[in-house]
Amino acid sequence: MKKVVHAACPHDCPDACGVLITVEDGRATKIQGDAAHPVTRGFLCAKVAKYLDRVYSPDRVLYPMRRIGPKGPVAGERSFAPHGRPRAAVPTQAESAPAWRRISWDEALDEITARFRAITCEFGNEAILPYSYGGTLGALNGASMDRRFFHRLGASQLDRTICSAAGEAGLKSVYGVKLGTEPEQFKHSRYIIAWAANIHGNNVHLWPFITEARRSGAKLVVIDPYRTRTAACADWYIPINPGTDAALALGMMHVIIGKNLHDADYVSMHALGFEQLRQKVKEYPPERVAQWTGIAADDIRKLAREYATTRPSVIRLNYGVQRSEGGGMATRAIAMLPSVIGSWKEVGGGLQMSTSEAFELNGDALKRPDLMKSALDREARVINMVELGRVLNTTNDPPVKALFVYNSNPAAVCPNHNEVIRGLQRADLFTVVHEQFFTDTTDYADIVLPATTFFEHKDLQKSYGHYYLQMSEQAITPLGECRSNVEVFRALAQRMGFEDECFRESVDEMIDTALDSGDPWLRGISRDRLEAEGHVRLNFEAELRSAGQPGAAVPTQAKMAPAFLPFAKGNFRTPSGKAELYSEALKAQGLDPVAEFVPPVESRHGSPKRSFPLELLARKADNFLNTTFTNVPSVQEMEEVGLLEMHGSDARTRNIADGDWVRIFNQRGEMRLKARVDGTVQPGVVAARLHWAKLSPGFQSINALTSEKLTDMGNSATFYSVLVEVELAKS
Repeated sequence: MKKVVHAACPHDCPDACGVLITVEDGRATKIQGDAAHPVTRGFLCAKVAKYLDRVYSPDRVLYPMRRIGPKGPVAGERSFAPHGRPRAAVPTQAESAPAWRRISWDEALDEITARFRAITCEFGNEAILPYSYGGTLGALNGASMDRRFFHRLGASQLDRTICSAAGEAGLKSVYGVKLGTEPEQFKHSRYIIAWAANIHGNNVHLWPFITEARRSGAKLVVIDPYRTRTAACADWYIPINPGTDAALALGMMHVIIGKNLHDADYVSMHALGFEQLRQKVKEYPPERVAQWTGIAADDIRKLAREYATTRPSVIRLNYGVQRSEGGGMATRAIAMLPSVIGSWKEVGGGLQMSTSEAFELNGDALKRPDLMKSALDREARVINMVELGRVLNTTNDPPVKALFVYNSNPAAVCPNHNEVIRGLQRADLFTVVHEQFFTDTTDYADIVLPATTFFEHKDLQKSYGHYYLQMSEQAITPLGECRSNVEVFRALAQRMGFEDECFRESVDEMIDTALDSGDPWLRGISRDRLEAEGHVRLNFEAELRSAGQPGAAVPTQAKMAPAFLPFAKGNFRTPSGKAELYSEALKAQGLDPVAEFVPPVESRHGSPKRSFPLELLARKADNFLNTTFTNVPSVQEMEEVGLLEMHGSDARTRNIADGDWVRIFNQRGEMRLKARVDGTVQPGVVAARLHWAKLSPGFQSINALTSEKLTDMGNSATFYSVLVEVELAKS
């Protein structure tokens, strides 16, 4: 028997690809892109194209496991390919007998519920902490039954801020909502700025639209402190010092407004606070901005003039810009630019950072925050996921005594890695990890539960990079005894004796619940329709009519759907209904109500008493997705790991040559890496890539050097505000 099943990639990427899975005799034999999807158009990224290797990996966790050995990485569990790079994490499940013993699901669930009951009895419900993030962005397996369970339990709530919260706060401070330019419209653009956006590495389905625009004469400008794959393809690459993006945006507006290149009509009708902005940007002349950013004053003027006068112009802004101390303000300043020049009026204009709030599913019905009332007479406390190391190692009331990890790998991705590991090693911390592989985090788990891949369960898939909702069908029977997040938390609720009807809902009923949100953009989109069509564009007709667009609509796909211009006629979702270039809400928080640049403390422009002279970019690897594909051999072949990239001038002053082993360190930790002196970074900056600690020298992660300091807005992580020193490693 042979069939082709429609699915959607759920991984943390804006593209949310339409996927076709060929199944023969119950086994997936082929994965390919869905050619009918108007954005992802039939091809997959190199990682997901190899997904069969992931699904059928011999390293999959297939059965519940109980720890019988000490916490920590198993000695000798790394192997290396002939070229010297790590291959896959070993031992396999069968080979890890010294650390683990296979148990049944009944045994696992009984032990978890018994420990949870004992902990809540002695320390209170909030002594239990869930920990999850973007391992899947599926609406159900990302945030539904799990939230119901922990809300009903009265566990501590997790503030999920580690990746995007600062940027989201900055974006919404101007627009009031996370919406942006459709990717299909980029082909109509004539000036494209990729700002902290490595499109080739993590948004590859936007690239064909950019290529089409460039064939028609468009110019691609890349602003990034690292010479990415995308920067290497640009018409103009502008290297910028880390964490200085707000200064550049304000300097651009100094030129645009000073030369009357702004759209006076648009700002008068659809913006609030333009006069305050006019006064603020006077403080940011190009000569002053050049000192912070490292960009020549004449280049700042040129960039501002070209952006304002080449129409339509668009910005693809990504989240790297918000991973510094001033990340929220940087995003806010950049988000002002299309409103200042009025590019929201034009097909192919505007800005895209996130489209995620176009998909207004019935989140309260999926997550049921009201269930907390069954366990507590108030809302449970909130713990920021960025501060896991501090939380696990300091006295809290109550202390965290149980950690349930799913959709995340905090032992690798959390900042201040050494403190996180110290906390995870606590003998009195009961840790459960629901996972597909033995990751850095499972090395510290007491119970490991086997998790499905998206091949093995059904889900509803949103996107944060386009406007198509998708159904992801289950293609194969789960391998071994793997269970989805929905199934695991439903079973735990039953074991805990929770009798609420919501814990008995089927997957299809939950999808129906999610779609029943009352949002007009979801009108006409049902589960039956999604199952039949695979993907459906959101229903923007009412919005288009209110904006007066249909007469001048430009087709963006084969079905001749009119272009969606979210802010052509204003319609911002701020308190004023306008683009808020001045914000009373920010003023109430003690922040500049317009925008400002404040140098990060951990930067060359920060504290004058700094002990470490180099700025570190703790980057994501190009060919992994955070740490999701790190252990797949066919994906590892595409990525060089264990490198510290340096500028030649910094290497020479330290007597370091290309290929030397070096020690990179600061007050929080150290790591041993191999120097790569190749011109990808500017003087004063070094870069290294995130990897599993267990596959790295000394079982260390680059996050041993990063801090738990939070951003100015959104309380997000400051992965790119880090100072270090580098020296030749001792043999």
